[in-house]
Amino acid sequence: MKNLTLILVLAFMSSLTALASEYEEAMKAQIQKMNNISSDAEAQDVKNGFLRIAQANMSEWLPMYYAALVQTEAGLRFDVDKDAYFEEAQSYLKILQDAGASNSEITALEGYIMMGMVSVDPGSRGQSMSGPTMETFGKAIGQDRSNPRAVYLMAQMERGIAQFFGQGTEKACGMFKMSLDLFEKEKEKIDENYLLPSWGYEQAKQMYESCN
Repeated sequence: MKNLTLILVLAFMSSLTALASEYEEAMKAQIQKMNNISSDAEAQDVKNGFLRIAQANMSEWLPMYYAALVQTEAGLRFDVDKDAYFEEAQSYLKILQDAGASNSEITALEGYIMMGMVSVDPGSRGQSMSGPTMETFGKAIGQDRSNPRAVYLMAQMERGIAQFFGQGTEKACGMFKMSLDLFEKEKEKIDENYLLPSWGYEQAKQMYESCN
């Protein structure tokens, strides 16, 4: 009887390991595709791939997070109905939040989506949305001060506000430098778990270089 129980336990553990391996391989493939998106059609294909992984792995937050990220960046990069794309990205984050997921990456992405909405019509939306967007980035930094994306995105918002009002961008440039330092420190953590968010370094670097 003990031998049978041991066999069943080992079989169960083996099946869990196989499922975990399948999840990681599927995520790795989608992240590689995400990093090479060149059109909205490709973005939608990658987004749908993440949604399928999310449906099969309801306890994981990363697939839905990446689906929201892909849709956000598609809205920023391509000639599409931007508000519709940002609203769809928000709906994916709401699924995570309703399920109790809460961390600095999710909050920073929430702010990123809000920033995208402001960019659609900064003249009419900036006054009402800039404050809440900055507060969201501040919350993300408070959740994890080592998150470079939270700092980089806040710097980008700070720079946009300063330029809109014809003010200096010294504060934003300092924050871009801070984010680059955090990206360097993050590399070891990403090496240990390559599925975690690691995007933003090249954008932050370009922003900082434009300061000089």
